[in-house]
Amino acid sequence: MSAEESGARKLPKKTIALFVLILIIVFGVNSLLFTIREDRQVVVTRFGKPVRVLRDAGLHYRLPFVEQLTFFDRRLLEYDSNPTEIITQDKKSLVVDNFSRWRIVDPLQFLRTVRNETGAQARLDDIIYSELRLELGRKDLIDIVAKERAQLMAKVTKESDKKARAYGIQIVDVRLKRADLPAENLKAIYGRMRAERQRIARQYRSEGKEQAEKIRAETNRERDVLLAEAYEKEQTIKGEGDAKSIDINAQAFGQDEEFYAFLKSLEVYEGSLKDKTTLVLPASSDFLRFLQGSVNKDVKKSE
Repeated sequence: MSAEESGARKLPKKTIALFVLILIIVFGVNSLLFTIREDRQVVVTRFGKPVRVLRDAGLHYRLPFVEQLTFFDRRLLEYDSNPTEIITQDKKSLVVDNFSRWRIVDPLQFLRTVRNETGAQARLDDIIYSELRLELGRKDLIDIVAKERAQLMAKVTKESDKKARAYGIQIVDVRLKRADLPAENLKAIYGRMRAERQRIARQYRSEGKEQAEKIRAETNRERDVLLAEAYEKEQTIKGEGDAKSIDINAQAFGQDEEFYAFLKSLEVYEGSLKDKTTLVLPASSDFLRFLQGSVNKDVKKSE
């Protein structure tokens, strides 16, 4: 075998060795260097023991196969707890549903105490619930719902944050999403609300009836006044008419007194003498004066 042929056979072995060397270098560099994003922070451990904390974004190094990386979130995290029942100072049951905003400020302490976000949320649930029960239990229901809600939540946030610092956690805010009465109390509350509305409705109806009676009384009074004034005016006009009529009649009858006496006698006869009326009067009665003249004329005609 010639030297040229042996050199040609050795060339692939060198190429393979070079390729393996390149792979080892690339793998070593990838194991040595790592990148931290803006929203992450890292705890570097060596054989399970923390050695340093890295928070700056960019390229960093580690000892391959010796140091391990544990990444934690730097962003503001949210924890939404389950609704829980709390007894207020006035012995009212209140079901509160709260949520909180928190972040990891000491990743090393966080890793040592709660390990991960699941453990942190369990610890937050205990801390926040205990503070809610303590602070809300000192206030009446009306204060919690309508008057001092913001101040109470600020105090719960402050006290919860103090306790959470021991776990490397900062609690930024605690808020109530809902604060409801237990289901068994709703019917009683609705019953009282319905009774109150009915009482108000009865009061409005009573006031309306009273106002209606006043309006009717005022209207009837005005009607009576108008009728009285109309009747007075009517009687005045009628009296003036009667007086004028009497005056005219007096003037007319004054011109012939005998005729006036005759008409008045006829009116008396018409009112006194009916179909079967019997009068016993002396012949010289003035009442029969005009009748006697009529009878004498009838007798003369018959003769």
